[in-house]
Amino acid sequence: MKDQLSIPVPLPDEHRAADERLKLLIERVERLEEEKKGISDDIRDVFGEMKAAGYDAKCARQIIRLRKMKPDDRREMEAILDVYKNALGID
Repeated sequence: MKDQLSIPVPLPDEHRAADERLKLLIERVERLEEEKKGISDDIRDVFGEMKAAGYDAKCARQIIRLRKMKPDDRREMEAILDVYKNALGID
């Protein structure tokens, strides 16, 4: 990866500053993407541990999703789900 872009015409100082800021922002995004990949790998490993311990990872993911919801939203979703299940004869 080059340290500096090669541009055939001289740039005014304000453009050079903008180019440097753009470079820093892009590098920051790249670092965050690397961190995100590392975190994703860690989460996958934890779900692997769950599975190895005999837990159902699919259910655990659903529980995690439910825990993120506000209690009122969760109750509303569960009530609607019950209506749909009753309408379809499930349970």
